Amino acid sequence: IIHHICNIYRIIYQKHLLPILILSGKISSCRFLRCKAGQMRKMLSTKKKGRDHMPIPQEHFYTSEDYWNLPEGQRAELIDGKLYAMAPPSFIHQKISFSLARKIADYIDNNKGNCEVIPAPFAVNLDASDKTWIEPDISVICDKRKITEKGCTGAPDWVIEITSPSTQSRDYLKKLWLYQNFGVREYWIINPIMQNVQVYSFGDEETSSQFSFKDEIASHVFSDLFIKISDLL
Repeated sequence: IIHHICNIYRIIYQKHLLPILILSGKISSCRFLRCKAGQMRKMLSTKKKGRDHMPIPQEHFYTSEDYWNLPEGQRAELIDGKLYAMAPPSFIHQKISFSLARKIADYIDNNKGNCEVIPAPFAVNLDASDKTWIEPDISVICDKRKITEKGCTGAPDWVIEITSPSTQSRDYLKKLWLYQNFGVREYWIINPIMQNVQVYSFGDEETSSQFSFKDEIASHVFSDLFIKISDLL
């Protein structure tokens, strides 16, 4: 019973409370998120002395084979063996995605750069794992050897997600942890409802900052690229 109560607490915390704290700016440090996640895993794995936990049903885990054999037209992401269905994006989502990808691509072309800007749908396998394939809204990849016919093998340099109520727990928690730990250099979460952008830099010194759509935001991957989201709308 104690195990089930802890599990319910973990789900409520991860899916509801923590994203709200991040959106409000009360939690912005990715190191703090990693620390809290570690503390929670430790709490959930601790057993009461002399008391056994009740067994719980085993979840079904999916692999790359399942991901690549989804019915035609059905989109999903595979994260740690779990499939997450992806709903069709909204108009504002697509407008931001198209305009932002074009602005970054124009910057790269004008500066004769070699990086590729690839909008979704485009599959990314961060760590050669058989249980994780994700589809960032925008992937900026500067090492073209990572690009294959199936997608990107390894981490993009810059990832941008345009979040929605149905994806925010993945964007602010699961994907943040993945991008932070598997080689992504910069991660933006654009929130059209809150009209803000959470910017993470995972260089030698990890940083996290929040901006409004009216702010001019500097890229960490391209030091002289500045973007104001309101100009793209």
